[in-house]
Amino acid sequence: MEQVGSSGLVVDTIGAISRHIREKDLMPGDRLPSEAILSKELNVSRTVVREAFRSLAAMRIIELATGKRATVAQIDHGAMSLMIEHGVHTDQINIQQIYDVRRTIETRIVALAAIRRSDAEAAEILSLAAQMLECADNPAALLEHDLAFHTTLARASRNPVYSLLIGAFQGIIRQTWPIGWKSRPTQASRDLMLATHQDIARAVAAGDPQQAVDAMAQHFDESVRALLAAGMS
Repeated sequence: MEQVGSSGLVVDTIGAISRHIREKDLMPGDRLPSEAILSKELNVSRTVVREAFRSLAAMRIIELATGKRATVAQIDHGAMSLMIEHGVHTDQINIQQIYDVRRTIETRIVALAAIRRSDAEAAEILSLAAQMLECADNPAALLEHDLAFHTTLARASRNPVYSLLIGAFQGIIRQTWPIGWKSRPTQASRDLMLATHQDIARAVAAGDPQQAVDAMAQHFDESVRALLAAGMS
């Protein structure tokens, strides 16, 4: 007799639903079979199917809406972002490790962006760097422009995986960025941070991947130094 809520049954059902999506070539927005149909086909209770749906929804594989059939989800960075924040807050990973990964990823991103960006994206990247300069005395606005700057670079790389990764880091960046900014005590140190974004933007707009990589590497080296100065590891 089935034990309702059994973790093994739920895991098996998650696997079966995932296989259904792949085998039927379902795309974002396509509907899945109803709970009743899946319950009958998989020989499990509707409660087990419902729990599997909830787990898949939490992983952003499907979308659930009251009174409607489950649909295949458009992927986003939400689940990954929560995992990274959980890792930091439970001391399983640290900020320096995150910045090390970001440095590796984002130097590759700017190299690709310099090669693949459209003229409109180049203009947007230059504009965001300029807006960062204009709101240097407004840290909250500066943070938003900084996040948009890195997001636009990722989009310009033409690799959606990079966009997912950059999005996943935003939650923890929002928590650490103000600390890093405050740890730059002199105007010169803050000007340097803004200047490196200008250098990155100009290199990408000029289609110079090596210059873009060098500027991004400098940006992350300075950012890590600022966080270490603030006592974050």
